[in-house]
Amino acid sequence: MDDNPTSLKTIFTTAETTRLSLETTPHLPNSPARHDATATALTAYRTCADLISSLSLFSSNETLEDLSTSHLPYILVPFHLAELTQQLPSTSPNTRKSLLSTSRSHYESFLHRLDSYDLLSVPHKKLLARYIDSPETFSVATGNDAASKRDAKISSFRAEKGLRTRLAHLLSQPGYASLNLDREEDTTTGGRDEEAERAVYLAQMELGAHQAFAALDGLNREWEILALAPDPEQQGRGGNEVEDGRRRGRAGEDNWSDRLDRPLRGFGRGGGGPLLTKEGKPLQPFTLVGNRQELAKGVFRPGHNLPTMSIDEYLEEERRRGGIIEGGGETSFQRPEPDEDDIKKADEETMKARAWDEFVEANPKGAGNTLNRG
Repeated sequence: MDDNPTSLKTIFTTAETTRLSLETTPHLPNSPARHDATATALTAYRTCADLISSLSLFSSNETLEDLSTSHLPYILVPFHLAELTQQLPSTSPNTRKSLLSTSRSHYESFLHRLDSYDLLSVPHKKLLARYIDSPETFSVATGNDAASKRDAKISSFRAEKGLRTRLAHLLSQPGYASLNLDREEDTTTGGRDEEAERAVYLAQMELGAHQAFAALDGLNREWEILALAPDPEQQGRGGNEVEDGRRRGRAGEDNWSDRLDRPLRGFGRGGGGPLLTKEGKPLQPFTLVGNRQELAKGVFRPGHNLPTMSIDEYLEEERRRGGIIEGGGETSFQRPEPDEDDIKKADEETMKARAWDEFVEANPKGAGNTLNRG
């Protein structure tokens, strides 16, 4: 490949076409087709970045007026590299951190180049100064409270919507021809309005700057989450071996179990020890559940407390302790047939009936009602 502007233009067109296809084609996020297109666009943009560096298209000694209109789109190359790098798949927190670091470098290169050509607006200059002071803790919001973050998101959304509306308006102007970097048209013949084209490029860079600061904010938030992730290498070296050794060492103990809580003793599971005192005070904690099937379904729910018994087991323990009064209802009318051979029981029933008859004779009905007597 020749290092000349024509080759750069061709490769840049390929990169732009592939990137735009990712936005318009409904690929699944983790589909192989999307990964291949992302990798192709990244390769093309990296080649563009190498050619831009070797050709020295941009210089710190230049101003925006010195910059050719045809070179303006190439300022966005680092921005597109940063966006596409963040879209690459990762299999571990360390791999993701590496991608985020690369993406951060591209965003910084893009913003510093805009600043060198005085292409940053006043709000964006302030954000860049804040980012330079503390890049790893940078946030678009000025405060850490929820209200400040919410207001910052609302303002950012409105600003981006305004920038997109302005860019769409410029693209729809009659003086702007469809962007086609494969051909050069003589602006003097009226084929392409250079001023309109230049305005479009500048609007794209302003939108890119806004999105870059929002991306750096999100990048820092993601980095905080990744910092809390365990190191898979340390887990692979010794984490499982230590746990397995602990289990093997305790497996020989009597009645050892890997359950977080052992079954309560005293109702069919061996051992002794009451659940409640005679006064009804609990001697050990327990949790009521519907049944064992509900327990199995809810093991992995957040904040789940492991139960120690089911409702049936609790009622069984209460019945054994004498805390349940049975009888009443239909069961009260279902009296057992008397045993004629049980003379002692028959005598008790006879004496009970005589005592009741004597009580009724001594206390006739209404005898205790003296309220209305004269």
